[in-house]
Amino acid sequence: MSLDFYTIDDFDMDDKTVLLRVDVNSPVDPNTGHLLDETRIRLHSETIAEISRKGAKTVILAHQSRPGRKDFTTLKQHAEALSQILGRPVTYVDDIFGSTARGFISRMRKGEILLLENVRFYSEEILKRDPELQSKTHIVKKLLPLVDYFINDAFAASHRSQPSLVGFAVKLPSGAGRIMERELKALYSAMDNAEKPCVYVLGGVKVDDSIMVMENVLSNGSADYILTTGLVANIFLWGAGFNIRKKNREFIKNKSYCEWVEKSKNLLKEFKGKIILPRDVAVCIGDKREEFRAENIPNNLIYDIGTETIKEYAQIIREARTLFANGPAGVFEKEGFSIGTEDILNSIAASSGFSIIGGGHLAAAANQMGLSGISHVSSGGGASINLLAGEKLPAVEVLRRAKSIHKICGKNK
Repeated sequence: MSLDFYTIDDFDMDDKTVLLRVDVNSPVDPNTGHLLDETRIRLHSETIAEISRKGAKTVILAHQSRPGRKDFTTLKQHAEALSQILGRPVTYVDDIFGSTARGFISRMRKGEILLLENVRFYSEEILKRDPELQSKTHIVKKLLPLVDYFINDAFAASHRSQPSLVGFAVKLPSGAGRIMERELKALYSAMDNAEKPCVYVLGGVKVDDSIMVMENVLSNGSADYILTTGLVANIFLWGAGFNIRKKNREFIKNKSYCEWVEKSKNLLKEFKGKIILPRDVAVCIGDKREEFRAENIPNNLIYDIGTETIKEYAQIIREARTLFANGPAGVFEKEGFSIGTEDILNSIAASSGFSIIGGGHLAAAANQMGLSGISHVSSGGGASINLLAGEKLPAVEVLRRAKSIHKICGKNK
């Protein structure tokens, strides 16, 4: 698919005010309120630094968590972390589009960087609506007269249609930041030019997302094999007729995933031999790892795939030319149950094929392991999954539309 939108390269930003949307949503210690990880902040610092070097006045929009959660907090610490990473001041303003924020923006000088408050403190930001309607929200109306360009670098949130992600691109010349550009190039290239055999490793607890991807890539013929792990595997084991026992069935019911059991039955029949299930699993007994064949699962929660399954999956992964993986193989945070996740990641890293790891827990595990053989580690789990499932990303589609509507006179135009 064509990346038919503007990028930073297309804009003359000298002495212009650039509104930049990033995704620096970071883990927060629930006890101290301190940031636990700065990975996403470091990631976006590349785009921020480049825009600033071009002489722009950089106004940053970002979010942290959502209302009702313990890590729903201000962006003050994010600004402090960004200042340290960039080695230059980043002004934090505890306002989004009020008179204080607008005053700071209007007084900015070229090269300065400003981070506005958590956009999700503003109620309209939570609403999912058409970009045209989002362009009429208060945040867009208030900030629009003060800025020249809009750059969206928040790939991890690009599957959402919210004011700060899609509203400005309706009204302003807009383009993609470096993270957005890099993510889409990698994903579209892999999807459009996938060498065979193409293997998907789908796990974790977001079963609905994984099954959407599975259905899409099997129906269009792009996937040769689906290796199931995590809760995805448990649902397919149940759908295939294995007795996964009461505790595992109840866990699936409590997640409201029973409808996917029936769906798994249909997929197993329709794509016979394409969806690979675990031969054995690991359960927790007395706080210890115990492995059992899939035919003999005890009434204990399944925490990982077993050793035989790991060996089988590793062989399939080694022979793959294109690999996509999303979601851990089990409860990898618990001692003794990270084996499946780690061995699969090691196999992917050792593979000679092109490999993409989805965002979220699996990407975090890959980063913790310091693996260097993976072709691309995505910063956005939900966005990557939606793209692989054949869905359009609202924040990307509006950038394409913006290119056709807003003609610019940048240095390359």
